[in-house]
Amino acid sequence: MVLFRLNDFDTTFHKDVGGHSIENYDVYSDIRNDKVGSIKDLLVDESGNLRYLVIDTGFWVTGKQVLLPIGRCRIDDSSRRIYAKGLTKEQVEYLPEFDELERVNYDYEEKVRGVYRTSLVEAPLESVVSLDTEIPLEASAPLELPPMNNQIERERTIHREVSAYAEPSFRPIPEPVVAPKPVYNYDTYTYHQEPDLYQMNQQEHNTLKLYEERLIANKQRVKTGEVTVGKHVETETARISVPVEKERVIVERTIPTDTSKVVSNKEAIFENTEVIRMPIYEETPDIQKQAVVREEVKVTKVVEQSTVEAQEQVRREELDIDTDGEVRNRRS
Repeated sequence: MVLFRLNDFDTTFHKDVGGHSIENYDVYSDIRNDKVGSIKDLLVDESGNLRYLVIDTGFWVTGKQVLLPIGRCRIDDSSRRIYAKGLTKEQVEYLPEFDELERVNYDYEEKVRGVYRTSLVEAPLESVVSLDTEIPLEASAPLELPPMNNQIERERTIHREVSAYAEPSFRPIPEPVVAPKPVYNYDTYTYHQEPDLYQMNQQEHNTLKLYEERLIANKQRVKTGEVTVGKHVETETARISVPVEKERVIVERTIPTDTSKVVSNKEAIFENTEVIRMPIYEETPDIQKQAVVREEVKVTKVVEQSTVEAQEQVRREELDIDTDGEVRNRRS
């Protein structure tokens, strides 16, 4: 069975036993009202049931911490004390020391339980016979022997007579009756087998619990909308200006200044085939389309925090006390 420190098992737990807040309570023995020590910690099982109080016995046995089963506790709120029922200083000396929770296993708990268990049951006083008890007269031998038919009966009578007179005048005291010890097994042991160690006496821990309602805020993630980012193609007419060149022929006719000049026949050749050819060029625009990245769009989201105020009606139980006479009411 695995044990946990109370704060490690649930940080919301407080040092509470049977509805009693035992914070800063001292531990006393109910035998001589001796102070044993103080509470250092509480140990619970895997189900959260309180099993042990860790007691620092610095007032009794210096520097020793031991385990006290919860069934051996009696709480006194008026004096802010926990009484360890039947605890003696000798038991504390025999208890194994508690230093690390990891060392607490079944064998360790058996050593603890062995100290708290009661193994000897005394014999009742009625079974003890006094040394002065006399033998009744009926046990004495008769004064007159009855007539015997044969020798065998006579010998038997003599034997009974001798035995009667030889019978002692007292009976031995019987040995103390030892109760059979329960057999505990590692595989089958449960704390319910020993209620005197691990169950609290409700008569000693009567508690009236007052309940109240508290608002607990939980958050639920719900979808409130959606943003869709996409793209589509739009068509438009784009205009571009392209400077172009083109050639044109200028034919200019002029009158020579010397119109009276005579040329020779060789120079003046009259032919119908004389032609001047001049090619004419011009530029025409060559328009092409290219795809380029115009811009980039990045889609991200951020979380914005805000506080939402909520209110609701809650209920709480209050204590009603009806008193008759002078009764002191102490509220812890």
